[in-house]
Amino acid sequence: MPPSGRISQTQLAQELGISQALVSLVLNGRKQNISPETYDRIWQHAVARGYHPKGMRLSSTPKDARPRTVGFILRAPMRLGTIGSYFGHVQHGLHTALQAKGISTVFLGSEDQLTPEDVARFFPAEHTLQGIVLVAEVARPFLLELRKHERRVVAVSARYPGLTHSVIGNEPQALTQLVEHLHGLGHRRFGWLGGNRGLARHDERHAAFHAALKEADLTCPARYSVTLPQADRAEGAEAVHQVMPHAKRRDFPTAFICYNSLMAHGAARAFIREGWKVPGDVSVAGADTPRPDMTEKPTITGAGSSPESLGAAAAKLVLTSTGENGETLTDVMLSSQLVLGESTGPAS
Repeated sequence: MPPSGRISQTQLAQELGISQALVSLVLNGRKQNISPETYDRIWQHAVARGYHPKGMRLSSTPKDARPRTVGFILRAPMRLGTIGSYFGHVQHGLHTALQAKGISTVFLGSEDQLTPEDVARFFPAEHTLQGIVLVAEVARPFLLELRKHERRVVAVSARYPGLTHSVIGNEPQALTQLVEHLHGLGHRRFGWLGGNRGLARHDERHAAFHAALKEADLTCPARYSVTLPQADRAEGAEAVHQVMPHAKRRDFPTAFICYNSLMAHGAARAFIREGWKVPGDVSVAGADTPRPDMTEKPTITGAGSSPESLGAAAAKLVLTSTGENGETLTDVMLSSQLVLGESTGPAS
């Protein structure tokens, strides 16, 4: 985002693929005969590019001519083009809830691609951002840098006590639902295939997994617990490969719970390639809501909070946040639902 005053209406028109005359009309507050979608798109792009109307400050433009936006930032190393279906649904829920209030969302970037200078340029004196939503867990130094400029911040699927509002899923409830479901099918030997090593979200799910096993008077031997850096299908398969050398042991698990449904898909396919039946020989489940766009067989059993609901709850929090020093910060925990797929069945 270049410094204000260096972006011209002609440049904006070229970037948007529209006429300079239309850009000029919109940036001077003209709405007549201009669609609301076009009007909002031009203003949103102009503000994001650091444009200030020539000869005046943005603060002097009519209030109803200013776009109302909420920025969102992805954690590293996520990118908008590879956000993944889970957080894509979070973003959709956020956007839909804000749009109903006449507010647009604007993508500010990914954590690891934003320097302190980049962050500062989002907040000129007349900026129109209504707050920031952090999609997944960012590093604390990045958050502290962001809070120098904006304190109306909501974190999704992460908590920063005393620093931000947050919206999270009920991880203990989700893992209890999965263990109880599998236990009810006769499973007594469990394994854990984890991802996103080092993030609090993994640690919370892993701890909830062991707590749920303890309630059922069960344990998971360390040799059947694997945690990898990412949390995708490839690492679900890799986690299976790491436990397969123990497959002939009498205590080998009949059920594996994975960090998420992506890993569960990868794990299920890896077992099938090894000649195992899923769920006939081994059951596989994911510790989040199964992706609705995944239709390949077997469909995955999972438990978690609706990602769209997480986004909608974040929208509500960011719009009610004041950013004042004495503001009470709120942690919202959404309930979990068990979604039965084809990847779990009776213990063999």
